[in-house]
Amino acid sequence: MHSHLSFENPPALSHEVVVEALEKALRDRSAEGEAASVLVGSALNDDDRDFVERWCMEVGTRAASGSPLLGLAGLCLGHTARRFGRLSDEALALAQSLSARAEADPSDVDGRALDGYDDVRTFLHLW
Repeated sequence: MHSHLSFENPPALSHEVVVEALEKALRDRSAEGEAASVLVGSALNDDDRDFVERWCMEVGTRAASGSPLLGLAGLCLGHTARRFGRLSDEALALAQSLSARAEADPSDVDGRALDGYDDVRTFLHLW
């Protein structure tokens, strides 16, 4: 018997649910799995760019070193740049910083931050 794995992008949830899940994960690392899904769902499907960017920045500045949420925040900033065609100066600086941290020490920030910053540079024409 074969099991087939399927991947589905998580949906955007209400802002209240997103904030609750992300705040919980920033206080308690055992909640990071749910928070990751919530952040990705927002970055891919929420139409409120300011909200998505703000929470990518909250996670990317507040998550503990070594948290998988750091690399994910960088990746989600890349999704935001792709979807909306712009980022604030602060979000751009964070994407660059997370990428530099990932390059310097992958145990601090995982490599998804590198992919996110590549997307930022590509979609915002920063090459």
